Amino acid sequence: MLNQETFVSEAIIPTSLAAPAVIGEPGIPIRFRWRDDEYEIARIIEKWKTAGDCRHGSGERYVRRHWFRVETIGGTEMRIYFERQARSKQNKKRWWLASTLSPSNS
Repeated sequence: MLNQETFVSEAIIPTSLAAPAVIGEPGIPIRFRWRDDEYEIARIIEKWKTAGDCRHGSGERYVRRHWFRVETIGGTEMRIYFERQARSKQNKKRWWLASTLSPSNS
């Protein structure tokens, strides 16, 4: 049986951050809060970046998001990302949970 991915797209609140591994990258949360629960990252499975065109028409491309596929201590796989620029001045949230992947019950 295949694992079931659930789209979330909700902000998470880091409660503990690791130091950035590379200059220019964000420090990844070691622990974070989502809804009413706290999660701890056991391991990073994969990481990648997505880029977008300059918003002022210069033709340059900039990193927009740093993505991480992680496994929590409880075994849940999650895709989280860091937005390089907050979505608005009122909404300064930068870390987001994109989706969760529940283990199959086979």
